[in-house]
Amino acid sequence: MGIFDFLSGEFIDVIHWTDDTRDTLVWRFEREAHEIKYGAKLTVREGQAAVFVHEGQLADVFTPGLYMLETNNMPIMTTLQHWDHGFKSPFKSEIYFVNTTRFSDLKWGTKNPVIVRDSEFGPVRLRAFGTYSVRVSDPAVFLREIVGTDGEFTMDEISFQIRNIIVQEFSRTIARASIPVLDMAANTRELGKLVGKKIEAQLAEYGLSLPELYVENISLPPAVEEVLDKRTSMGVVGNLNEYMQYQAATVLGQEGAGAAAIQAGIGAGLGMQIGAQAVAGGPWGAAPKPAAAPAAPPPPPVEHVWHIAEGGATTGPYSKARMGRMVTEGTLKRDTFVWTAGQDGWKRADEVMELAQLFTVMPPPPPAG
Repeated sequence: MGIFDFLSGEFIDVIHWTDDTRDTLVWRFEREAHEIKYGAKLTVREGQAAVFVHEGQLADVFTPGLYMLETNNMPIMTTLQHWDHGFKSPFKSEIYFVNTTRFSDLKWGTKNPVIVRDSEFGPVRLRAFGTYSVRVSDPAVFLREIVGTDGEFTMDEISFQIRNIIVQEFSRTIARASIPVLDMAANTRELGKLVGKKIEAQLAEYGLSLPELYVENISLPPAVEEVLDKRTSMGVVGNLNEYMQYQAATVLGQEGAGAAAIQAGIGAGLGMQIGAQAVAGGPWGAAPKPAAAPAAPPPPPVEHVWHIAEGGATTGPYSKARMGRMVTEGTLKRDTFVWTAGQDGWKRADEVMELAQLFTVMPPPPPAG
């Protein structure tokens, strides 16, 4: 082997990176004392950027494409190496490949509850969690501010810091938003956009951007949820007097039907006993056997709870008695969309048999004058 063959083998002519992982953000091209030949080929694939660091200084950043490392496409390196004066010997530089694709489905969540002041419940502790995506928007800044000299930098090394930023800004945003606790579930999308916009500037200082941020759930403490359940039950009852009257009428109706059945059963049993005694020749005046105890009446039916959809918003729950008053007041119409548990989607009020009866008791429209 000649001396020129040996030297050409020592120099790296092709520089590229094929990422076979799913979490690597930065990978340093390992040369181990090898020198990069002037005129070598640099391949930067889509979703990548190549950053040259020469003697501790960030030199050039290459976007996707195929490059010949010469003076015409390395202006900063040209100045550092004085290539404009004909210096074309091999040079030693560190080359970092940066993954600029989007890293998605990353998790965030509040480790400790966030205390907010609600106008209805007072101070309330909330917990929230969701997902986000992140990408490197400025490879040079990201390398200088975050990576440093790390030869292989993964998403796990920065995700913890990003989660802290998200949780901190979420806590501030939800405390200032003054959104009622009962309306937070309907505003998670707006909260995610607002929090993402608030932390854009801070992430930009790291060379990162946040394309997406989702708030998937906001939960309340068990004690508050228990109070809400009780309030919902009270809302189902509606007017307490009307509910008690309805319950009393239901029980009376069931007792009347049970008494009639008992009387009919006693009469039939007595007739059968007299007939049996006549056949057997026994005395008719003998005391009959005691009748069996009547069966307990069935439990009262469970009244449905109804929700109303108007103008893109929902209200409720309402009891059937309250829905009847709304029909009388004219706020509930036949074409109003309603929903209750167990119902297959929203339906018009007159399409639901239980509510259609409310409209039949209304007087017809007055005759034309």
